[in-house]
Amino acid sequence: MEYLVTHTTQYHYSETASLSYNEAWLTPRTFQAPLFAQTCLEHRIDISPRPSDQRVFTDFFENQVRYFTVRFPHEATTITAVSRVRLDLPPPLIGSVEQLLKEAAGSEAWDSVRHRLHHELEPNLLDARQYTLASPLVPVLPDLAAYAAPSFPEGRPIIEAVYHLMGRIYEEFDFMPGATTIATPVIEVLREKRGVCQDFAHLMLGCLRAQGLAARYVSGYIETVPPPGQEKLQGADASHAWVAVYVPGLNWLAFDPTNNLLPYDQHITVAWGRDYGDVPPLKGVFFSHGEHKLKVAVDVERLTAAAT
Repeated sequence: MEYLVTHTTQYHYSETASLSYNEAWLTPRTFQAPLFAQTCLEHRIDISPRPSDQRVFTDFFENQVRYFTVRFPHEATTITAVSRVRLDLPPPLIGSVEQLLKEAAGSEAWDSVRHRLHHELEPNLLDARQYTLASPLVPVLPDLAAYAAPSFPEGRPIIEAVYHLMGRIYEEFDFMPGATTIATPVIEVLREKRGVCQDFAHLMLGCLRAQGLAARYVSGYIETVPPPGQEKLQGADASHAWVAVYVPGLNWLAFDPTNNLLPYDQHITVAWGRDYGDVPPLKGVFFSHGEHKLKVAVDVERLTAAAT
């Protein structure tokens, strides 16, 4: 199936900005996942006013980043990213979510995976090991380990254990826009039991890393139109966030704690890193005596249905 994603960000300055520097993580990735393959077919970013200079580079995590500057007076900046993305889904029951969950009991035990991550030197394990460590926005704390512990009894298959943790976060925490900010610590989210997708992703990352597992932050979008007969998914009409866990034999398997599901045919991946700080949609600085207002609009349109 194919999606058309339009992500528009507008900055309005209360007083003229003389200069601004910006970086944008807005280009969807092309990659193969356990449940699907994603291909970015077309992508463009329109910027107004026209930047004084811009360039595209690849960051440490192999995400595509656009850097641009505006070196003249301007009252506003508008960045519009338009992407056409294809998700190639496997034939029914071959690699599907349902089949994966049926086979979860046969996956490697989580504590065995933990041991291998910290002691073996196989290239994939070495690469994944960096995601077992604390990151600037996701500390590894005893309270997070304690919260995660009921989902991780000794010998439990890793997929089953992570799925159980995801379900607990979904059931025990309230999705509440405005209750947190980017600066809200994970430990406060744990205590208050409320937040948004970014908070729940950070919380789940902290829990998994506190168990010694490798987990990374994933940014992207979720389809805004719900399937027939189902409620609209939380996190729609905005950038979305979830996590991916390293599972030997499957590589990186994604989990969405905001909606209690495995990303499959409604999630579009843009970038991944250690936490939100590595892959914000936009970040930068501007020089002005005033303040700014931010407006973001995201539209995810399904162009074609999955083949049957």
